[in-house]
Amino acid sequence: MIIFAAHVPNSPLLLPSISGDRIGAVTKTCAALDQLADELYAAKPDTIVIISDHPTRYSEAFSISVSDPYTADLANVGDLSYKQTYHPDFSLIDALQRALRKFDEAVTLTTDPHLNFAAAIPLDLLTEHLPNIRVVPISPCDLDPKAHFTFGQSLKHTLSESKKRIAVISAGDFAHTLTDFAPGGLHTSGAEYDDTLLTLLEQHNVVGLLQIEEKLRHEAQEAAYFKLLILLGILDGMPVSTNLLSYEYPFGVGLAVVNFILE
Repeated sequence: MIIFAAHVPNSPLLLPSISGDRIGAVTKTCAALDQLADELYAAKPDTIVIISDHPTRYSEAFSISVSDPYTADLANVGDLSYKQTYHPDFSLIDALQRALRKFDEAVTLTTDPHLNFAAAIPLDLLTEHLPNIRVVPISPCDLDPKAHFTFGQSLKHTLSESKKRIAVISAGDFAHTLTDFAPGGLHTSGAEYDDTLLTLLEQHNVVGLLQIEEKLRHEAQEAAYFKLLILLGILDGMPVSTNLLSYEYPFGVGLAVVNFILE
């Protein structure tokens, strides 16, 4: 059964080992992540389905990574000493891939043993008190928005019927163009995109989310949209309320922590 759902940022600067003194700039986000970690722990999950960008990504197929263990390595974002391992939920992965093929979903199993920062940072920040947690890493692809939402709907059947307690977390930062010093520079589409996305999420307006223009997303240089659509597909039809725990952009990148409360 699905017992927890959330969206979190995955900026490397959320880790003190990478951000150093700059960690003080994201106190709001860190406090929200601490709160979310407490709520996740209280939910007592057996498995986390983490939806984020992974090292192996396909153009026309979603991917589920299978490796034992998964090794998180943050050397490419500045932390040379970081090492962490996680273990897969083999039985859930097998059930998912079987069901997805019955639904004719374009999905591929990969055997990439590495978790890059996109998945490693959310897991690090949220699972300190869950040492035995199992994970299922799922990656989006280049198919259109509707395909991502539909893929989430297909995932829902297996996740909802499982006897395991499953948490579903999507991870990705919002616009990268919110200030002059942002990674993508300043673009007016950045603020417009983030405002639109947050409003539609709080309204749980899936139709509106699916209609966000590609041009706006491209100009905003966002990195959360497709992961959120998969998550919302999983939650489709379930009684859910949206609780925005925090939003800020001290580094010019939108960082949002959203708890989808299952009612």
